[in-house]
Amino acid sequence: MQKPIELILMRQLASYLAMPILIADREGNLLYYNQPAEAILGRRFAETGEMRSEEWVQTLPLYEEDGSPIPPERRPLLVALRERRVVHRRVRIQGLDGRSRRIESTVLPLDGQGGRSLGGAIIFWELDPS
Repeated sequence: MQKPIELILMRQLASYLAMPILIADREGNLLYYNQPAEAILGRRFAETGEMRSEEWVQTLPLYEEDGSPIPPERRPLLVALRERRVVHRRVRIQGLDGRSRRIESTVLPLDGQGGRSLGGAIIFWELDPS
C-alpha cells in the first residue's frame, strides 16, 4: 500500500537529521527510524524493517523511571495519536540489544492536508549515555 506523501517526506527528512527520530503511522505501526536512533534502539533499521504496532510494543518495551512497565495504551506515541497532541516524557526503554536506557522523548502528531491524522514522529535522546 502506498504511504501518504507527508510520511514519505518525513522519513526523508529524518534520514538527514542528527537527532534520533522514529516515525509511525496512525495505527502506531513503526515505519522508520534513523541512524542516530539505531544506537539507542540497539539495532539497525535495515535489520528490523517496519513493524506492526503489536510487534514493536513487545520488542521494545517501555518502563517508568522506577522500572514498572508502561502498558501499551499509555505509551507516549499511542497517547499522542489517540489525543492528537504533543506528548513529552522520560521513560526507560529496553533496546533490541538487551540494554536498558533512560530516554526523554517528544512525540509530535503528524497531520496531512485537511487535518487528517497520518501518524507521529518521536524525537528522543538518551539521558545517561555511557
